[in-house]
Amino acid sequence: MSQVKVMSQLRNNIEDAIHYIRQFTNTKPGIGVILGTGLGGLVRDMQVDAVIPYEKIPHFPISTVESHQGKLLFGRIGGKRVVAMQGRFHKYEGYTLQQVTFPVRVMKFLGVDTLLVSNAAGALNPLFSKGDIMIITDHINLLGDNPLIGPNDDSLGPRFPDMSEPYNRELIALAEAVALDLKIRVQKGVYIAVPGPNLETRAEYRFLRLIGGDAVGMSTVPEDIVAVHMGMRVLGFSILTDECFPDSLQPASLKEILRVAKKNEPKMTALMKEIIRRI
Repeated sequence: MSQVKVMSQLRNNIEDAIHYIRQFTNTKPGIGVILGTGLGGLVRDMQVDAVIPYEKIPHFPISTVESHQGKLLFGRIGGKRVVAMQGRFHKYEGYTLQQVTFPVRVMKFLGVDTLLVSNAAGALNPLFSKGDIMIITDHINLLGDNPLIGPNDDSLGPRFPDMSEPYNRELIALAEAVALDLKIRVQKGVYIAVPGPNLETRAEYRFLRLIGGDAVGMSTVPEDIVAVHMGMRVLGFSILTDECFPDSLQPASLKEILRVAKKNEPKMTALMKEIIRRI
């Protein structure tokens, strides 16, 4: 297959998805939200206009993780037009990073210029605690892959996008101001993405902390790379659902991770709502 055909196929796939979505809504949301593990509660505060299951949208992957519902929602939060992904995709599900990030490209063509991303992550920084919310200031990609590998479609973004500001500084400052106003304690730090699906060993946690990580998870970085590639502003959050401290490491389970995420979901929801309102 020639380079031109590969590039045009991606654009064709995006157009297919947009055409299908436009049968249900003509809204042009300026803000996109990706709701991670246990963080789907924001939709309860969303004035929903349209709900589209992922499996109905051409070229969309299907969520296979039990805590991800797999729906694209259109509506309003804080008076702003929003499109929200209720559930995301991961490399460990067997998807390519191009598939994982395809919805972000569709969001851009729907009108989104600001992307809010959330995830559940393990705390690497010993000053952080289970249940804390961390604003992502930077990331390290240890997925062993990149969603931009392959032919570049220049109409989507540059061949070599600059990543000196992967998470928008103005949005980070806004998030800090909102947290202060709402009296919600937040941390700031570097998020490391690993392939998963297993959690890490003691030695791996030591390594991840040594190279500068404050939290570790299995998502977010591919979506951020593609969003930046397409000229979008990104703000990222992690709910720290377990403590990955090698010398006091305890076994972690999905049940406990979801419990912690759900317990702290109201804080994340309050933050997200007010940030969206002020954008």
